[in-house]
Amino acid sequence: MVTMKDVARLAGVSTATVSRILNDPEAGKPETRRRVAAAVKKLGYEPNVSARNLRIQRTATIIVVLPDINNPFFSFIVRGIEDVAHEEGFSVLLCNTDNDLERELEYTKIIGRRGADGAIFLTARVSSPHILTMAERVPVVLACEYIEGAVSQVSIDNVAAAMDATRHLIQLGHKRIGYVNGPPDVVLCRDRLRGYTLALQQAGLPFEEELIATGTFYLESGVDAARRLLSLDHPPTAVFCANDEMAIGFIKEAYAMGKQVPGDVAVVGFDDIRFAAFHRPALTTVAQPMYEIGRRAARLLLDQVAGKAKSPESIVLPHRLVVRESCGAEAHRR
Repeated sequence: MVTMKDVARLAGVSTATVSRILNDPEAGKPETRRRVAAAVKKLGYEPNVSARNLRIQRTATIIVVLPDINNPFFSFIVRGIEDVAHEEGFSVLLCNTDNDLERELEYTKIIGRRGADGAIFLTARVSSPHILTMAERVPVVLACEYIEGAVSQVSIDNVAAAMDATRHLIQLGHKRIGYVNGPPDVVLCRDRLRGYTLALQQAGLPFEEELIATGTFYLESGVDAARRLLSLDHPPTAVFCANDEMAIGFIKEAYAMGKQVPGDVAVVGFDDIRFAAFHRPALTTVAQPMYEIGRRAARLLLDQVAGKAKSPESIVLPHRLVVRESCGAEAHRR
């Protein structure tokens, strides 16, 4: 097995010099670094990463806590995180909570015991004080969800995004617009409900409690919402759903009830998951920059791990409304 001594002998330097250059690519003179790099390549030397991490008290691992590993929305975010982590020599450990608060709490305990160098939360159902306390002991970044306090976070403006989706339906002439929300204990759901409400207020339309359905972000809750809202004596002519899965479930059940989309009820989703464009009718939705959310969150976290971050940072990325068939905009233009 090739050792550091072999590299030092071939490069004509001491083992201490090899060690210093391998741990810090900027260390040593350029010519010395070149000789060490050439020797490493020629001999096929692989540094003992575990030993190095032990010396600097790092695991070279970050934990990503997500609420539902089956939801395609999170796959692009995780890909963005993993790409940045891989570039920096870190591994990613995924922890799925299944939207279970107790399981999320268990993962926070592991993180608090320094089982990883840091954590990115794609869910934040545990209390804000709990997250803030944990962030004092280990680097933490929130992605998609957010809290008030000294924690770095990456998200979109969910209030503005929900307003854009609701305004779009209002501009198409709808006055009775339903809303299918996600779990009320999730901050982004509260913000999307607020955006929906503000858009109605600005248009002079009343907020009607009977037009609000509460779901779980799963397809099945979209089905349940359609059964309830479309069975009203005066059903909505348009519905805004807090995520694409519920919107797709809503459309499925609407057709089962003999309704046409968008002929009888226009539907708008949220997230722009990959299936949205291939569904029939193609889903009008609010697009989140999922991959970029992941990359920016990972960069924030690794900067903290490296001691580069001076203070917590909040990044708000742009969203956009993607108009397709399910809202009836094309028919409206004709």
